[in-house]
Amino acid sequence: MVLIAPSILSANFLQLKAELIASQDAGANMLHIDVMDGNFVPNITVGPFVVQQIRRATVLPLDVHLMIESPHRYLMDFIRAGSDTITVHVEADRHLHKTVTLLKETLCKAGVAINPSTPIESLLEILPLIDVVVVMSVNPGFGGQEFIPQSIDKIRRLKKLIDHLALKTVIEVDGGVGPKNAAELIQAGAGILVMGSAFYKSEDYKETIRTVRSG
Repeated sequence: MVLIAPSILSANFLQLKAELIASQDAGANMLHIDVMDGNFVPNITVGPFVVQQIRRATVLPLDVHLMIESPHRYLMDFIRAGSDTITVHVEADRHLHKTVTLLKETLCKAGVAINPSTPIESLLEILPLIDVVVVMSVNPGFGGQEFIPQSIDKIRRLKKLIDHLALKTVIEVDGGVGPKNAAELIQAGAGILVMGSAFYKSEDYKETIRTVRSG
């Protein structure tokens, strides 16, 4: 069964605790938290303090996506804040192996993300060491963007590579994901779907998840 990770970037922050509870009640498997620094991406969002507050408000695993330069400088801050999975970008970390190794040593799940223009070959050396690979299906920085169709083939090729290497790495898709393309993404090999606007702007969170899972 595909796992659903609502992205709180699209949630109503004036009612954030209620949104977290509603996500959990709807059947979400985890919460996706986008951390942006205004440098690696042209936007600024939340830091460790907000992650810590979210941790206190929900029992759902926290899937923290660091869209920041030199993410190794802040790993321990986000780990202490309560992250269950931390994803860094292959394009933003000069010492990716060191970062992934540190995450594994702390028992935090390690994820690596690639942008739309980054080839899957950039993951070859690190793929056997990570738990999750995040395929960005929009250019990172802002929610509500249109899904990039070429991402489907990218996911399919990545899944083929993972299977060829007999790995358990899970493919997570982030950007423009919703009921309209979920079935195709799952068929291509996605194991985790991040949904922002398609989830939090829907009228019925539970029905949205049901629709996505039913294909």
